Amino acid sequence: MREISPTQNWILITMVLAASGVVYDLMFYSNQTPVVGAIFALFIGMPIIAFERKALFRTLYRRIQKLPTFAFIISELVIYEILMSIGFACAALLLSSLGMVKPTSFLDLVIMPYEVFLYALAVCSALIFILRVRELLGREVFVSMLVSRYRNPVREERVFLFIDLVDSTAFAEKHGDLRAQQLLSSLFATFAEPVRRHKGMINDYVGDAAIITWPLARGIKGARCVRCIFDILADIEANAAGWRRSYGQVPKLRAALHGGEIITAEIGVDHHKISYFGDTVNTTARLETLCRSLNRPVLISAELARRMKFPDDISCEDLGTHAVKGRGQALGVMALSSRAVTVLNTPAVILHG
Repeated sequence: MREISPTQNWILITMVLAASGVVYDLMFYSNQTPVVGAIFALFIGMPIIAFERKALFRTLYRRIQKLPTFAFIISELVIYEILMSIGFACAALLLSSLGMVKPTSFLDLVIMPYEVFLYALAVCSALIFILRVRELLGREVFVSMLVSRYRNPVREERVFLFIDLVDSTAFAEKHGDLRAQQLLSSLFATFAEPVRRHKGMINDYVGDAAIITWPLARGIKGARCVRCIFDILADIEANAAGWRRSYGQVPKLRAALHGGEIITAEIGVDHHKISYFGDTVNTTARLETLCRSLNRPVLISAELARRMKFPDDISCEDLGTHAVKGRGQALGVMALSSRAVTVLNTPAVILHG
């Protein structure tokens, strides 16, 4: 699947919003130049989209996300009304100064008509719904399901990154399952931005582990799959004080990387899912279990390592070949480390009392 950059994404959203304004003008103001409707739509809609995409008022967005459903809906509507009203007033003042609109009074410039508000709210809500579903499923899964790309099984090459939380059972025994789940939720949330930044996709969460994947060419380009795990570790290290304050320890991770040919298929009836089958997936899981016996936090198969050039701050240690359960051939294994991440070699500090 071809990569779409954030800039291209915003251009597409801008085109959709502008088109909605043109449609509104053609429906209700056929004697008005369509560019007026496009400008109004952009000024009204873009602040809302930016807010929902966490590009505007990010702290406020995170706060209202934690509210109960009813309070969340009311808060969203109030914010939408404020942003749309400001956008409408700015667009009207701009167009009036250019002589493109001739309002009968100043109030017509700054107060958004009720029908315009309803239309703008409907367009933004539909666009946000699509973006939310895409965010929920992941862009790659969303598009693949939309076009039925994997309705029939497809053979392709992918990179897999398995990340596992160390000593999660001990944490649950000490603090309880509820607290352990809160830790996992916070940890998995930390994964999201580095994965997005490096064009990956979180495929699944299994217990205390996350499975991240890339199409092979995309994952090895610029060593994205490797930089992703070390960015995750760096983010955890940077917020070490926050982790200790919230959970009494800094999470330690084990991670394994492997790539190769797999079969990808869309499965399910009531609940659809993109699943991956083949030796590559199983080998990645087995490689992750080797982290414990080899006492190395990040391992990569030699086969995958040979396909990419590592960044200067990443060190690679050849650990030879090792037998892997369920695989006939021994697997070449390498350990990765980064000079920028010290948390790799620092034991989890548990605070008592």
